[in-house]
Formats: sequence, structure tokens, C-alpha cells
Amino acid sequence: MSTPSQRLAELGITLPSVPAPAGSYIPARRSGSLVFTAGQVPLVDGKPAALGKVGAEISTDEAAGLARICALNALAAVDALVGIDAVAGVVKVVGFVASAPGFVEQPKVINGASDVLADVFGEAGKHARSAVGVAELPLGVPVEVELVVELAEP
Repeated sequence: MSTPSQRLAELGITLPSVPAPAGSYIPARRSGSLVFTAGQVPLVDGKPAALGKVGAEISTDEAAGLARICALNALAAVDALVGIDAVAGVVKVVGFVASAPGFVEQPKVINGASDVLADVFGEAGKHARSAVGVAELPLGVPVEVELVVELAEP
């Protein structure tokens, strides 16, 4: 079985730089054998990859791609804190979707995050999850994702 960093390389994925916090918080925090990330939005080179509501300006498929970016930003925060290869598995994903009225495909959107985590971690990437529709998200972005990962025994 390859390590997460080897799997990222096999997939042609380079983790981005950790986005700077937009408030009074840190990108990730370790507590015992768990690492909790702050909610990560789809920033690319420090700028939102898209703005708007899913189901209006943003399609479900486009939003799933944005959720993937969020997950990779969260993994970058984990990597900066403890190293990606220290991760034994993904415990929980929480996804928030800025939803137009009547939009009900939040789980399909957050699949973008879940799928990339499964690609990187295999079976260890399977996780519990919440996908929540919300009225607004920071900066006007359509998606936000946070992770809880478990670290391998030293």
C-alpha cells in the first residue's frame, strides 16, 4: 500500500499552500490522535475559485469540483501541521453548501470532497459526513469543507 504522499503523486495532485486564515483562528489543530481543520473554502492562489449559490449561479457538478478544492486545502493544513503521511484515516467531513432556494443536492456537492479523500487514502478515506445547505458562506463562496483525521500510532 502506498503512502498518502505517494498516492498524491500518483494522482498528479500537489497540495496547495495553506490558505491564510481570514479571522482569529488557525488552519488546523491537533488534539491527541486527531487533527481538526478549520473550514476551508475553495481558494486558489489566495482568491475564491468561484462565487455564488449552488443551484443558481453554480451547478452541482461545478460545486463538487469546488468541494474537491476545499478538501485539498484542508489536507494542506493537515500536512503543514503533522505531515500527510501521519494520517491513518479520515474520520469525519462536514460540508456546507451555499444553496439557492429549493436546492437539495448538497450530498452530491460534498461528494467532490469525499471522492478525493477516497482517492488519496483508499479505504482509510471512508468517513462519516454531514452535508448542510446554508444561506451564505464567507467571501460569497459556494462551498466550505472541514475535516477530522486520525493520526497513525507513532
